[in-house]
Amino acid sequence: MKKFNYISSAKRTLKIESDSIRAIANQLDSSFTKLCDAVMNTKGKFVIMGVGKSGHIAQKVSATLSSTGTTSIFIHPTEAAHGDIGMIDKKDIILLISNSGETDEIINIIPSLKRHAKKIASLTGSNKSTIAKSADIKIELKSKKEACPLDLAPTSSTTNALAFGDALAIALLEAKGFTKNDFASSHPAGKLGKKLITKVSDLMHKGGSVPKVKPDTVLDDALLEITKKNLGITLVINKKKIVGIFTDGDLRRCINNKVDIQRTKIKEVMTKNFKTISFNSLAVDAAEMMEQNKIFTLVVMNKKEYVGIISMHDLIEARIL
Repeated sequence: MKKFNYISSAKRTLKIESDSIRAIANQLDSSFTKLCDAVMNTKGKFVIMGVGKSGHIAQKVSATLSSTGTTSIFIHPTEAAHGDIGMIDKKDIILLISNSGETDEIINIIPSLKRHAKKIASLTGSNKSTIAKSADIKIELKSKKEACPLDLAPTSSTTNALAFGDALAIALLEAKGFTKNDFASSHPAGKLGKKLITKVSDLMHKGGSVPKVKPDTVLDDALLEITKKNLGITLVINKKKIVGIFTDGDLRRCINNKVDIQRTKIKEVMTKNFKTISFNSLAVDAAEMMEQNKIFTLVVMNKKEYVGIISMHDLIEARIL
């Protein structure tokens, strides 16, 4: 049996679907603006409905909207016909997703939807379809062809609907002025949530755990402080003011230069120009600064005063990276 070229097939599918997404960008018109305005101005929910593959897409679109500042829920049309339509009220906007625009489960409940909702929008492959004709706002996305060679399995059409949902969510996000802090409030758990809400002050070493020595400290004694505090760094403090740092990297340079660690004072070999970060900064910003500068620790400042140290290990341990 001839070996099948899976990669070639996958590339063909991806090309068809990417071409399809580019094509629908040119199909957006004033109806898209009308839908965005309607959602922005409503005091109710944005209800998304669909059946089958379109139903799965509708659930994802609704979830994306909810996480980006637009109150949204998914309701399955069949469940709506059996009581869930009671979740819809006169303030709500409904978006019906159906590529054919002839989905019976949706068509059968349109009269009820009109009585319950403020406005109905449709996302179909044809504005001449039954669902589109019943909508107040009609959005037409035509897929030239499905990626499925049999032209049966919803592929390009569902990809288009998914991309449209993302475009809609981001347009609304930008219009609302949605921020990182807003996003964090709806993502309190998991790695993403941690990145958005964890501050440097939450992870930094402070007080007695911060290694520090005086400028006249002999390098040999400074190394004992570094080893004791186990952060690979010590601050050099003169009258409560930080005047430099000494790191593992500085130690390697001293060894290469054959510096006498028992006689050399740390002020002679310390790094005077060092990177700092505000204690109010996000921990993920500290990670980015470390990566950009290829360093493993940062001095944490509160205005002009040092308040602690944060290390790459702290960020990894907190699952920021």
